[in-house]
Amino acid sequence: MKCSLMALLENVATSLRKIQLEAGGNMISIQRACFRVWKSIHFSIHYHSSWHSRVVFTLLISPAFLAVFVSASRGLFVASDPGPRGGLSGAGGPLPGLSERELKLFLAGQDAIQEIDSVTGTVPDTGHGLGPRFNMDSCGGCHNFPAPGGSSPPVNPMISVATKNGATNTVPFFITLDGPIRRAFLRSMGGQARGTDLHLFTISGRSDAPGCDLAQPDFDSLAPQLAFHVPLPLYGDGLIESISTDTIVANLASNSTLKRALGIAGRPGGINGSGRFLWKGQGARLELLAAGGYQNEVGVTNALIPREDDPAPSCQFNALPEDTFDSSASNFIEGLPDFAKIAGFVRFSAPPDPIQDTPSITSGRTLFNRIGCALCHTPSLQTGESRSRSLNFRTVGLYSDLALHRMGPGLADGIPEGNAGADDFRTPPLWGLGQRIFFLHDGRTSDLLEAIQAHTSEQGGSEADKVIGAFNTLSEEQKQDILNFLRSL
Repeated sequence: MKCSLMALLENVATSLRKIQLEAGGNMISIQRACFRVWKSIHFSIHYHSSWHSRVVFTLLISPAFLAVFVSASRGLFVASDPGPRGGLSGAGGPLPGLSERELKLFLAGQDAIQEIDSVTGTVPDTGHGLGPRFNMDSCGGCHNFPAPGGSSPPVNPMISVATKNGATNTVPFFITLDGPIRRAFLRSMGGQARGTDLHLFTISGRSDAPGCDLAQPDFDSLAPQLAFHVPLPLYGDGLIESISTDTIVANLASNSTLKRALGIAGRPGGINGSGRFLWKGQGARLELLAAGGYQNEVGVTNALIPREDDPAPSCQFNALPEDTFDSSASNFIEGLPDFAKIAGFVRFSAPPDPIQDTPSITSGRTLFNRIGCALCHTPSLQTGESRSRSLNFRTVGLYSDLALHRMGPGLADGIPEGNAGADDFRTPPLWGLGQRIFFLHDGRTSDLLEAIQAHTSEQGGSEADKVIGAFNTLSEEQKQDILNFLRSL
């Protein structure tokens, strides 16, 4: 009996060794092979062997096959982006505790950001001021996912806007139906001058712009010099605006020994460290950003930026500025220019809500901090004193230090802006990332894992090089925990 048991065990060991070799490394094949061999031995022992053999099978052999089955699953598991989570958006609403006036301004701005503009306002249900050159016909066209104030949606509205109301635009090669909304910039080949903003579309051919004849840029011939930026979410930006420069500087000085060891530096963006917003960190005040965005992206002039983006006489249809105070409105807030309403909406919008923790999310948060991601993506900062109690001395869980960092040649857009160099970017806040579709400044990927790996490059030169190196040493299960944590935000 001893010999027969030894022979049985040797046969089992040989079978287990062959399973992985013959399965070609495929997890499903390994699992099926395990089950097939286990079933064969089980049948043989239970119908043709003694009770001693059945005991050995139950206590030794079955667990061995189970171990191979589980090992196959673990050994071949590869971390992957779980993708944008479904369910409610958890974003786009007002901050808690707003005053009556603040809430009215938020709601007025929520309507204004979704307003569609035509050239003269003669198209039903539109405002006026579109063009002559533009990228979208509403602010909410770019900032609309997963709710007004967000970023690029799953279906790109630029495709339909290109030929809306008879416009004769050609959709540029870098705009696709399932791709991100993009702004285009013309890089200076020397990399020293500020990038030139190129509008994608013109109002030529539209029924409400008779006689206007403007050519689009020749994007195909300019392709080697183009750089792109995608829209950033606006949620919680009033809280970010309320974080002082002193707070940003103090946070940059924290953990200095560890940061130096990892090659992390960073500096405040904008004039005298006033920058908080945009990819290059040059944006400071929300009113200026709203006015600039409305004029530059849509073409609607206002008191702060009263000039059209193209002076062609045949394409001027309105008195300037186009977005003005309406003295006939029923109340002061309703009479405000749209850009002021939009700034109010952004200032008093609440940050996105994260989902409830799971063991994997909790583990991922711990690992995110441990390997150094949180040294730039600071989990929280404090606002300073504010006249609004909803913004006054609040803890802001933004996952950003709001500072500029060198990201190396792999991510460089080649556009110096303000005090940001060609490969400098403001650390983008991660709140709301759980429902974001496109990543990085140019929207080059929808895969969160690819976006993480893009923080470093073979040439080096990124402040994230060593942190990404630490990420790459993690097990696949640990990487998955970090991905699950990020998608919980």
